[in-house]
Amino acid sequence: MFGLFKRDPIKKLRKIYDQKLEQAMLAQRKGDMRLFADLTAESEALWQQIEQLQQQS
Repeated sequence: MFGLFKRDPIKKLRKIYDQKLEQAMLAQRKGDMRLFADLTAESEALWQQIEQLQQQS
């Protein structure tokens, strides 16, 4: 019953992950490869966290 109001951390991380990928795509289109690399690295770290949480549950 109390789990009903609990937020899903995987869903939250997935949303942030998608936003980072979109920002990276836009940076790549603008030609800012350094920002693209930074955002891609951040998104990969988020994906690893998502995978760890999925394995735990």
